[in-house]
Amino acid sequence: MRPKLRYFLSAALISAPALANDSAYTDASRDKCRLLREWEGASSQMLCPGIGDYPVHFIESDMRQSFFFGHARQSYLENGFESFGPFNHAETTVEWRLDANGKPVAAILRWIIENPDPQTDRSTKAFEGQVLVISKVAQKEDGDGCVIGYVDALANADANTLARRIADERAASFRCGTDQASYHGNRGEKAGEPMHFLPK
Repeated sequence: MRPKLRYFLSAALISAPALANDSAYTDASRDKCRLLREWEGASSQMLCPGIGDYPVHFIESDMRQSFFFGHARQSYLENGFESFGPFNHAETTVEWRLDANGKPVAAILRWIIENPDPQTDRSTKAFEGQVLVISKVAQKEDGDGCVIGYVDALANADANTLARRIADERAASFRCGTDQASYHGNRGEKAGEPMHFLPK
């Protein structure tokens, strides 16, 4: 092999990025979940199957939904809530992003934003938004799991790819309760305004 070519190949290997994270999928349909508690106003909390020993925590209150993934700290599960201002509900397919060791580090879930018609103040299909919500998966050692970013699924042509990139780039370093989750890519009028409450 010629010296210049050998140098080029060596440099390319050294500068090549690490292998990308992989995806796995699970079903968080409510009929697969176990009811933990319920209270007035059609509010409830459920524990749903996840991946391995990483569960899915589902909370619903006032026609809005919230999820935590993995071994989230107890204070989040008892009093935390991350959702959107308008009425909303999430779909049931969870995309988990797995690191090189197969450990789930982020989760992606599609939310349906039930925006009201300005004329009638009622939610209609024509005003419905779709947002991919990217969350950090809580690990046993710290319980640190929360929403880290959003992608408007209607305003971005390859929203899933963008959501995976955000998950891979931000999950490891994101500090729940300190760093702020934000929209990435284009954001249209149907993308809901996020709401967060994470107790100390």
